[in-house]
Amino acid sequence: MPQNIEIKLRAASLAEVETLALRAGAKQAGLLVQRDTFYRCTSGRLKLREIEGSPSELIAYSRSDESAVRASDYSIFRTGDAAVLHEVLTRSLGVAGVVSKRRTLLLWRNVRIHLDRVEGLGEFVELESVVGDIDAATARDHLRQLLDLLKLADARIIPVAYVDLLVK
Repeated sequence: MPQNIEIKLRAASLAEVETLALRAGAKQAGLLVQRDTFYRCTSGRLKLREIEGSPSELIAYSRSDESAVRASDYSIFRTGDAAVLHEVLTRSLGVAGVVSKRRTLLLWRNVRIHLDRVEGLGEFVELESVVGDIDAATARDHLRQLLDLLKLADARIIPVAYVDLLVK
């Protein structure tokens, strides 16, 4: 099963984080407009991610809700028919919540830097280091280096998914 090492933080200024990331050698990779519908499930999380201009993805993942760098195990199924899949999942599982966001994507080494503007919540930075080409220890080290470069070492860590913050 694929794995990310990741951390999510509250951002004071996405513009400042973006400037520091670009200075550190990150590359612009685009703007993603996403709508994540989360479904009720008994273990982990299940979401249908609709991405403007791209195929949709059904993503099942599990990770601990802790205020630290953590591992996330996931599986992805891509679909060209999000509407039918949404109907099936809604009828069988029910919807737990919906998250709408605009995500600026930057790439640094093997790390995806997400600068997220989440409707109803505000601005966040999410760092994901993909395990595969590198091991988990190196992925964690890359995140720690990037936290320092982006001056986020003291930022407030968000231990849960955006949907958990919205449905409280």
